[in-house]
Amino acid sequence: MNYIDTHTHIDGEEFKDDLPEVVERCKAAGATKLFVPAINATSIESVGRVCAQYPDYCYGMLGLHPEDVKSDWEDELAIIKNSLQLPPKEGRLSSIIAIGEVGLDFYWSREFEKEQLDAFERQVEWAVELQLPLMIHCRKAQNELVKILRKYEGKLHGGVFHCFTGNVHEAQELLSFSGFNLGIGGVLTFKKSNLPHTLSEAVPLERIVLETDSPYMAPVPHRGERNDSSLIPFVIDKLSEVYDKTADEIATITTNNVKKIFPLAFT
Repeated sequence: MNYIDTHTHIDGEEFKDDLPEVVERCKAAGATKLFVPAINATSIESVGRVCAQYPDYCYGMLGLHPEDVKSDWEDELAIIKNSLQLPPKEGRLSSIIAIGEVGLDFYWSREFEKEQLDAFERQVEWAVELQLPLMIHCRKAQNELVKILRKYEGKLHGGVFHCFTGNVHEAQELLSFSGFNLGIGGVLTFKKSNLPHTLSEAVPLERIVLETDSPYMAPVPHRGERNDSSLIPFVIDKLSEVYDKTADEIATITTNNVKKIFPLAFT
């Protein structure tokens, strides 16, 4: 059974002491590709290093995470945009497959609400300009996020609504955007999660991709531990129950979904 992890922060400090062992474990479990999103200008280096260390296995995305949007957001975006535009020989990551991780997050605070809205829209414009998909983070901000995306509908090149945990209405609203899928990870396995119901009621399997958000959100029975891509089979097993498909069918269909959204990872 082979699968793809569309969202892992394997470049983070949490993996600095045993990254080679983690990668080997992920490969042994069936993970054939790992997609690694940047979260700010500083992380461009760590994402680039991991992608260079594991070419044709780790693929990078560049963006400014909403929780990293502060008063200096325009300076951060200038650095990120420069990295997107540089040719590989001058330092550009040669494996950039998307704009991400970007989005809106008003869960903790709305202190930088306007800055988040402006930064997100700017990066949506990049996705249109560069013809790249988006890796979108959204928490307590779907109305505002959808309003911005509607302005560019028809020009977008698809993407993923990462770490989706919403209800039927929210799923239907997000899936109204053509070419976008929902990223499903460990939360699906949590005892009190409403995701199994939402998926069965409103989300075709052809609109799902797998993810970890590692080192966070480890699935049951490893909840609370450091997450990595080798644990995705626990998510696949739960999806098998939801959709009444075999694990191999889940892995195959979700991999085909990834190929449609992120063609640069398969060229």
